[in-house]
Amino acid sequence: MIGIKAKLKLFMCIIFFSFSSSAFAQEYPFDFSDDNFVIDYLWDKVSTASKERRPKIAIVLGGGGARGFAHIGVLKVLAYDKFPIDLVVGTSVGSIAGAFYCAGVPMDKVENLAKTIKWTTISNFSITSMLGMALADKMLSNKKLESFVNDNLGNITFDKLQTPLVIVATDLNTGQRVLLTEGSVGFAARASSTIPGFFEPVSYRQRFLVDGGLSENIPVNVAKLFNPDIIIAVVVSADITKNNADSVLQVLLQAIYIQGASFDAENIALADALILPQVSDISVSDFVKAPQAIEQGEIGARQALRNLKMTALNKTNPRYLFD
Repeated sequence: MIGIKAKLKLFMCIIFFSFSSSAFAQEYPFDFSDDNFVIDYLWDKVSTASKERRPKIAIVLGGGGARGFAHIGVLKVLAYDKFPIDLVVGTSVGSIAGAFYCAGVPMDKVENLAKTIKWTTISNFSITSMLGMALADKMLSNKKLESFVNDNLGNITFDKLQTPLVIVATDLNTGQRVLLTEGSVGFAARASSTIPGFFEPVSYRQRFLVDGGLSENIPVNVAKLFNPDIIIAVVVSADITKNNADSVLQVLLQAIYIQGASFDAENIALADALILPQVSDISVSDFVKAPQAIEQGEIGARQALRNLKMTALNKTNPRYLFD
């Protein structure tokens, strides 16, 4: 039974919408702090609406090594709440999480896979290969990452994905970003996750590709190219004061993040909404902390969910909410 207070709020909301040119003003005229009845009522309309009747929503998944496991928790919460996503743009680890989501793999399964990942799962990391790196100047290979994605997604190509995906890599010779939107998803995820100076660059159309974080670590600018109505950015940035760069890998990745920090800030400012998992103290290489990162992703998404819904409602034509 709907209470009188809830009915009154809904009635006031309908009246407001009837005379407003947009779903919500920048400063919302009603205080919904007592209950979420109106938001839930209107959100149900948006979440079940056809694509033509709701805003086009893009989500941006940034790079961050092991911190990027938080993307799984974020996507898990959004999928559970049936939050519509029309485009995923991913860099590095964000491209891997995005690939599984866009292929329609249940996020519970992705979470279980994440908890089993080691460096040997995604690369030829071993004592022998490290000696080769030190003595013969021979970089490691992350070809196994491509195989890992292909094995779990059935060698899927971009055109077979359930949700459109854009993967960002970097041209090692020019520093320019390269957008991968066709062909093998596993190959693209590998290219976007190829740490320069540690893994061999990936050859692609007479280019050599490396980690997308060099050019667009939080690629909101890329998402804008596809004209979404709303861009949500998931930020898994590091607090470099909490992480000791005590290995070649950590030094390389920390250098990438320091170099891109100001550009990251510019991209973050362009997003319509943010999800901020608290993972800044997790090292880029600390894969054993996948469960903690995933949990923080879930917490961050739940904390942001109300704002995400309000942002989507604000972009929805009122006539579709009350027809």
